[in-house]
Amino acid sequence: MSGRRATLEDVAREAGVSLATADRVVNRRDGVRGRTIARVEMAVARLGYRANAAAMRLARNESYRFAFLLPSNANSFMSNLSAQVGRASGWLASQNGYIDLMHVDVFDPNALAEALDRLSPDYQGVATVALDHTRVRAAIDDLVARGVHVVTLVSDAPSSRRAHYVGVDNPAAGRTAASLMGRFLGGRKGKVGIIVGAMALRDHAERHFGFHQVLSGEYPDLVVLPAGEGRDDSNQNSSLTAALLREHPDLVGLYNAGAGNEGIASVLETSGRARDIVWIAHELTADTRRFLLNATIDAIINQDPGHEARSAARVLLAHCLGEPIIPDQERIRIEIFVRDNLP
Repeated sequence: MSGRRATLEDVAREAGVSLATADRVVNRRDGVRGRTIARVEMAVARLGYRANAAAMRLARNESYRFAFLLPSNANSFMSNLSAQVGRASGWLASQNGYIDLMHVDVFDPNALAEALDRLSPDYQGVATVALDHTRVRAAIDDLVARGVHVVTLVSDAPSSRRAHYVGVDNPAAGRTAASLMGRFLGGRKGKVGIIVGAMALRDHAERHFGFHQVLSGEYPDLVVLPAGEGRDDSNQNSSLTAALLREHPDLVGLYNAGAGNEGIASVLETSGRARDIVWIAHELTADTRRFLLNATIDAIINQDPGHEARSAARVLLAHCLGEPIIPDQERIRIEIFVRDNLP
């Protein structure tokens, strides 16, 4: 047996039983005598046999179907996440699991709740970018009550009955952004603007909280301005940035807790203030990489969309199979990129 993995046929041969009998014992089905069970279990132990769960599901015609609901707005990070979900679906198919990718306006609680409510009963699991809203929480809870496993992705709804959250620690991400802002400003005085997609998005609200907590507590010479909501839209973020520059000549810093960075960069570069204002942004994309290399962005707080897509698929499959989740494997870590350490 050296050099190859033991098969169920090897177990049956070692125990002196038929393949069907070995299968019944390994899968804990009735109809096998105690002494025969003992022989098969001894053979399993001697050979170090481990069942191929995917092959067993395939043989029994068992499969799982998951729905992934991502935002319909095409910002760069969510486009990357969509692509990574597509890649994760290849691995999941080898486990007899399948992903249907759907897009919905996650900024609209009614639209997101209705999309969750309309999901086919054929789905055993759902991964969704969540809005922490009463209707959305109710829709998640209804799915769970029907026996559907739900994980939230990137943005959480923690008081819902969802099984797992896949994403970074967002208050810590906001605190990290504030610490970088304070250090980069190096004792300068002035105002710092914040742009979020929407405060109803849990990830943006928590980043805002963490940022405000550190900057107001540790950097008293910096005044945090009220957050503007741009719905991760470049045009809206462009207008918000222009208003900040116009209304606050002493603006020294800017933190974008969401997406839509192209609009911010355009205004900063056109105004001539791009090198004067410290800008901390989220998510390493083709656009933010360019802005970082040009010194328009000073630092990027990143989460790995590939890790998130694979983690959501693994977690949903584990819940369906009743298998344990490995916390260290599924923990999404906060990454910090400056111009000098870009991958």
